[in-house]
Amino acid sequence: MPKEEIQSLASRRGLFFPTAEIYSDSPGGFWEFGSTGARLKRKIVNFWRKELVEKENFLEIEGSQILPKPVFESSGHLKNFNDPIVQCKKCHSFYRVDRMLEELTGKHFAENASIEEFEKELKKLNPECKKCKSHSWNKIKLFNMMMSVELGATGDKKAFLRPETCQNIFLNFSRIYKNSRQNLPLGIAQAGSSFRNEINPRNTLLRERELGQMEIEIFFNSKKINEFPDFEKIKNYKLNLMTLKNKKIKPVTCKEAADKKIVSGKLIAYYLALVQKFYEKLGIPLKKMRFRELDDNDKAFYSIETWDFEIETDLGWIELIANNYRADYDLKAHSKGSKQDLSIKEDGEKFVPHVWEISAGIDRTFYVVLDNAFKKEKRGKEERIFLNLPISIAPYLAGVFPLVKKDGLLEKSKQLFRELEKHGFELIFDEKGSIGRRYARIDEIGVPFAITFDYDSVKNNTVTLRERNSLEQKLVKIEQLSQTLWKLSNGILTFNELK
Repeated sequence: MPKEEIQSLASRRGLFFPTAEIYSDSPGGFWEFGSTGARLKRKIVNFWRKELVEKENFLEIEGSQILPKPVFESSGHLKNFNDPIVQCKKCHSFYRVDRMLEELTGKHFAENASIEEFEKELKKLNPECKKCKSHSWNKIKLFNMMMSVELGATGDKKAFLRPETCQNIFLNFSRIYKNSRQNLPLGIAQAGSSFRNEINPRNTLLRERELGQMEIEIFFNSKKINEFPDFEKIKNYKLNLMTLKNKKIKPVTCKEAADKKIVSGKLIAYYLALVQKFYEKLGIPLKKMRFRELDDNDKAFYSIETWDFEIETDLGWIELIANNYRADYDLKAHSKGSKQDLSIKEDGEKFVPHVWEISAGIDRTFYVVLDNAFKKEKRGKEERIFLNLPISIAPYLAGVFPLVKKDGLLEKSKQLFRELEKHGFELIFDEKGSIGRRYARIDEIGVPFAITFDYDSVKNNTVTLRERNSLEQKLVKIEQLSQTLWKLSNGILTFNELK
């Protein structure tokens, strides 16, 4: 689906829109989520929490978004968290070099390539400035994407907005490990905002300055990377891998990936499988997924093995998750910087744990879910738009509508709405406009069902239950409605099985 249609739907239905949009000079890269968008975003995060955090018995924390300067001196971000940029000599516009060259050639350019390599390509291609059409460029330089904050009355206490949520996890590992009384492997998770001073924010939620992340850091003994009992559950599950050698997507079983050393061990294959399964449950077709192995020039400075999890969209392949083997880089770096011993002792051995990271973008996942769920179809002369969202993340389970507002139908339908809400169902009530337009409104935000209270409801004690995708309608007894909705929402019953 073209991104313009996503933006149109997002604006029309209050999913997301630019920050401070009533001011013409507001900076780009910041987005607001409306009431419906915020619900959908929460549902995605809660589904991640349920499927990847709680089921795996991980521990979830909530850390500060602002951290002191020494943290990022130790982590390496102040030195290494850079993008290559170039400035137009005429209009002084800045561009990220690797992205500019990719747009011109269609080829991939590693962001960690040397300045000399970029200068050579820039000179050869001689690109045109998009704003002033000039071909005159200054020297390429590295731009650090950290956002600084001045603290205190004098502003002399330097701090930074975190560029990734994981640093809180590393800083708190020792305390959490001791408090949890768990042995390794130990997963610690966090969801929240991170901040990156992007040069050219673009494609709405795909490249932002404030971005949502849901990260999991799994701490383990590197000597036991293949001693992982849960591996047996997924050993025959196939991962869509695109290795550096093959450059093509190939389904590979987790067992084969571990045995042939395509990945570093069984633990890593297991967590790659969990990621792929999670996005299958979000409704993404398997054929649109891949894990792309990154070479040294593309990997983050702290990673010794990286598999980017990507989804195919109308904008091409979009990275949603960085799966990084960070080894012992972070704990050793913060041990040195803080002068605190962050090693642990298990089975009579003292060591610094290694880390496998699952760093997922919340807003990017939100966008890709919309892109995949967006459906447009002809019904006679009319065109219908709906979001084919799984029930698990739909903003509401059902809409409740009176057929008309007279003859007591409005009051009785409101009473039904309140009774269903008491049972914990997330519902939306709408009485305005024709019933057809009300159906269309909830279809566009992905609500799976509509419940219509009409004159037969008063006479026969039934309501009409309408299904979003098929548009089929079935009568359900009001006394059975709560149980029916519960079964539908938990996958115990399908709409087709309703009699």
